[in-house]
Amino acid sequence: MPELPEVEVVRRGLERWVAGRTVEAVEVLHPRAVRRHPAGAADFAARLTGETFGVPQRRGKYLWLPLERRDLSVLGHLGMSGQLLVQPEEAADEKHLRIRVRFRDGAGTELRFVDQRTFGGLSLHENTPEGLPDVIAHIARDPLDPLFDEAAYHAALRLKRTTVKRALLDQSLISGVGNIYADEALWRARLHYERPTATLTRPRSAELLGHVRDVMNAALEVGGTSFDSLYVNVNGESGYFDRSLDAYGREDEPCRRCGTPMRRRPWMNRSSYFCPRCQRPPRVAS
Repeated sequence: MPELPEVEVVRRGLERWVAGRTVEAVEVLHPRAVRRHPAGAADFAARLTGETFGVPQRRGKYLWLPLERRDLSVLGHLGMSGQLLVQPEEAADEKHLRIRVRFRDGAGTELRFVDQRTFGGLSLHENTPEGLPDVIAHIARDPLDPLFDEAAYHAALRLKRTTVKRALLDQSLISGVGNIYADEALWRARLHYERPTATLTRPRSAELLGHVRDVMNAALEVGGTSFDSLYVNVNGESGYFDRSLDAYGREDEPCRRCGTPMRRRPWMNRSSYFCPRCQRPPRVAS
């Protein structure tokens, strides 16, 4: 699933190509693509037609298009394979095209939602006073947000009876961090994924947060991480951060710090990648 850097790359593309454009028509080609819009496909298309998109917004992994004339937003759920593409109107339809949005300006491009596995979709939602779609009001700010409260985050970590990787993936504490960038940040911080958060000092948790920001900014510079063709930018280009990963996906390869073979362990229906020498597991209390 795309994490913060991948979603931000898509948001920037939409800001360039979609913001300020007025919808001429909406075509829903698969009902599952609007299943999170309870009133159905016809209502989704009718309510969106004639509306003008504002500047696309993001919080963590969540992306939305606010409407300029109404207190509503189109929330994009990318899921495992969702893509928001800006394509020439004459371009052939993608095999898994689910929604098409045409515009009135005659610019010759349209917005397409493509989703091979149909786990994602688009939906209309009322905005909160903060300007977020109401269904994601509970999502915490992400580490690249200027208003992210570091002091509150550090305090929550110490009080939370959990382990450090679980805390990084807890979207109510900090949003946007997924499995890939959690493993990368923990490797940089030399922390084992099962380290109890209660044992983290303020300087140690601040250091970890710094590594989270660094790895996400590095990924942003090269368009995010693409392991296959399912994650792409709005113009269909892939990201290249997978070539720079230090931990994730590097089982049995030498650690780039100490040369010890990297290990992979099953973890919460996922995998955790770590260096057994640089990231020693916590001691078990007797």
